[in-house]
Amino acid sequence: MAQTELVVLGTGFAAFNFVKNLSDDYRITVVSPRNHFLFTPLLPSTTVGTIEFRSIIEPIRHGRKDVRFFHAGAVSLDGERRTVHCQGIGSGRTFPVPYDHLVIAVGAVSNTFNVPGVAEHAFFLKELHDARELRKRIIHCFELANLPTTTVAERERLLHFVICGGGPTGVEFAAELNDFMVEDLVRWYTELVAEARITVVEAGREILSGFDQRLRRYATDQFRRKKISVLTDSPVVAVSETTLTLGDGSEVGFGLLLWSTGNAPTRFVKELALPKDDRDRLIIDDHFRVQQSNSIYAMGDCCVLEGSPLPATSQVAQQQGKYLADSFNRMARGRKVEPFQYRHLGMLAYIGGNKALADLETYKWSGWSTWLFWRSAYLSRIVSLKNKVSVMFDWIKAKLFGRDISQF
Repeated sequence: MAQTELVVLGTGFAAFNFVKNLSDDYRITVVSPRNHFLFTPLLPSTTVGTIEFRSIIEPIRHGRKDVRFFHAGAVSLDGERRTVHCQGIGSGRTFPVPYDHLVIAVGAVSNTFNVPGVAEHAFFLKELHDARELRKRIIHCFELANLPTTTVAERERLLHFVICGGGPTGVEFAAELNDFMVEDLVRWYTELVAEARITVVEAGREILSGFDQRLRRYATDQFRRKKISVLTDSPVVAVSETTLTLGDGSEVGFGLLLWSTGNAPTRFVKELALPKDDRDRLIIDDHFRVQQSNSIYAMGDCCVLEGSPLPATSQVAQQQGKYLADSFNRMARGRKVEPFQYRHLGMLAYIGGNKALADLETYKWSGWSTWLFWRSAYLSRIVSLKNKVSVMFDWIKAKLFGRDISQF
């Protein structure tokens, strides 16, 4: 009996957990422009060298031995013929991939909100190459500011690091960058670190809006003690190569601008002729079936559960991947499939200085002990033993010998 052709688009939390937990009843094909799974909760730590890049990635082929993988991106979908048309990364040539069941888990891209100049002049933090570019830019700003030919005004601009977006990613990057400066860069750029500034710009009233109010205030107070400026109610309306303009007309110069303000649909999802909400996310039911289709499913940041929208977090995607794998395994054996039930496990955020926040159902705390919990919780969720050991070694190495300041 021929195996059912199951095609998965993506290698994020949802897709990886789905593929890893599937039974042998399916012939699995994964298509993605990224040939590895990325543990995104620790991505901010790689931007300053607290953790090395390869410590938080796992090749998709390690998820299971029998997976067929195509290093390509999906460009169009023919629902009638049950075929996805893909374009190879590097070759640029297109090819069809037929399916019996299709699972779309392509994630999302950074939302620029059509602010002029953001796409051209800001950095993002979605992928490993984004972290690498941020790491290079940080050192570049200090080296350029250190040159005798750099003017005082130019040095002031270069040493201003601006983060637009007060969500967990933006806050954790600001915290990691501040740790990097006060623990490592200060030894080699003493005078420059004294001049350096970090500013978090948030369009809303507070940073970390999804957290408990007491924890939000604690994080803001800790940032101000570290001299990290927090500008709230400050929407950005334009960005140039060296400055950003706020809604009140004021201009802020920067050497580095990280844009971390939410998600937008990928081009592939945006162009699909399938039911979507007002934010161009695919609408799915509580079994993850895309509306008006019996063979197409969706998970993760690219979709929304009808009547019960869930946050775009790794724990949501991870639970969705495991649930859908169990559903497919049950279907293959003719068993009943129950609707998806999300279990909220809480939220964690690192705020620098060996302090973190934990907003759990029964535990809302902050400080040093919470930082230990934050590290142990993330360590337990890393996929492979190799990466667990690598991350632990990176933390110890950074503590004993400091972070690397090379630019390459």
